[in-house]
Amino acid sequence: MAIHPSAIIEDGAQIGADVSIGPFCIVGPKVVLGDRVELKSHVVVTGDTQIGADTSIFPFCCIGEIPQDVKFHGEAAKLVIGERNRIREHVTMNPGTEGGGGITKVGDDGFFLAGCHVAHDAIVGDRVIIVNQSAVAGHCIIEDDVIIGGLCGIHQFVRIGKGAIIGALSMVTNDVIPHGLVQGPRGELDGLNLVGLKRRGVDRKDISALRVAFQTLKDGDGSFMDRARRLGDESESAYVSEMIDFILADTDRHFLTPR
Repeated sequence: MAIHPSAIIEDGAQIGADVSIGPFCIVGPKVVLGDRVELKSHVVVTGDTQIGADTSIFPFCCIGEIPQDVKFHGEAAKLVIGERNRIREHVTMNPGTEGGGGITKVGDDGFFLAGCHVAHDAIVGDRVIIVNQSAVAGHCIIEDDVIIGGLCGIHQFVRIGKGAIIGALSMVTNDVIPHGLVQGPRGELDGLNLVGLKRRGVDRKDISALRVAFQTLKDGDGSFMDRARRLGDESESAYVSEMIDFILADTDRHFLTPR
């Protein structure tokens, strides 16, 4: 364990094996740092916050400070961050609120670039990348393997499905289907994240099935939800079934529909 003499570790903090805490860091009394966590310098970790093993946090991050929510009145709330995350400079992550379940969760192997924000009660999956200065609002669900480009805003309660990609400078106010490609200032669903599917080694047959499904959702008869229900009955692809299950699940937002 290497703790710089200028760091402040408050009584009660739990520090794992081989943790590195650099100059001028502050670690609060309810914080749990897993093995080999590295706080570079000038990092504040406070509140009821748990950080998983092998996570690196860069200078001037503020992790676990109270939510930016006027309805928060000091109730018990947690922030749980998984393993092997890279959290770059000036990132902020807040715990949950009583009205949202009391917990914010971040999965494993994420990459959070400088200045991005994860708000209260958000659930962020594994291998998520959030690029510089993008903000994920309260109560959002960001599933595995999502990429959010720079300077994006994700509206509260929005769900972004597995493997989707959000282009830079987009404002996303409605749910995004799994493997969707969103771009444009008002976040329009413009296709599938074909590059991401290929990089993850998805079988060509499943990619073809997803392309057919997307066209059916775009141009088929009936409402968007009617088309989704028909696809659920017709397709044999597990990837299409995953997409349809996402669409038919309960949600507080509408969907971005294919243009």
